[in-house]
Amino acid sequence: MYPIISPSILSADFGHLQRDCEMLNQSAADWFHIDIMDGVFVPNLSFGFPVLKSIQAVAQKPLDVHLMIVDPDRYLETFQQHGAWQISVHYEACPHLHRTIQKIKSLGVKAGVALNPHSPVSLLKDIIADLDLVILMSVNPGFGGQKFIEHTYAKTSELKDLIVKQAANCLIEIDGGVNGPNASRLIAAGADALVAGNFVFSSPNPTATIAELKNIR
Repeated sequence: MYPIISPSILSADFGHLQRDCEMLNQSAADWFHIDIMDGVFVPNLSFGFPVLKSIQAVAQKPLDVHLMIVDPDRYLETFQQHGAWQISVHYEACPHLHRTIQKIKSLGVKAGVALNPHSPVSLLKDIIADLDLVILMSVNPGFGGQKFIEHTYAKTSELKDLIVKQAANCLIEIDGGVNGPNASRLIAAGADALVAGNFVFSSPNPTATIAELKNIR
């Protein structure tokens, strides 16, 4: 049932990671959003394969892996081996995007592309039919807790129009600054999935906050 809610593990308490993962297992969340950052493509480091392996061991829901790294092709097989159900790469990091998407699909994994806030939707017109997911960054990638970029509503509508025009079977995921007040507008604009980090994990009752997002129409 839409909207799909994919809480970002980047905002979890890493001192109690298993506890937070088990909370997501018991919640109305649909996916675990896993942000992988290399300190090169984005100015931050997140976590690598040992932490992902720990999440894989606990998670009972699909791992929605978002690679904010240069040359992601080097690691696609390893992410698949560590439980990735869906892998999204950045348009801006892939000079041979079609080849990268085909490689992801050859691993039996759903394939997505993420667009930075400055990258226009039109860049995807020649590959949208091959995608399972498009992530629209609604903040500049690299850090949690940033302010939502208002232009994302129009960009979501534009992407939805492209998907419909090409009869593509592709979901739209919004990543960055998602909260209760803007979630309904994003869904109305065409979003299918919402990534929520600080809004969920800084909540006094994360499970209730996830349910609140899940019930927005």
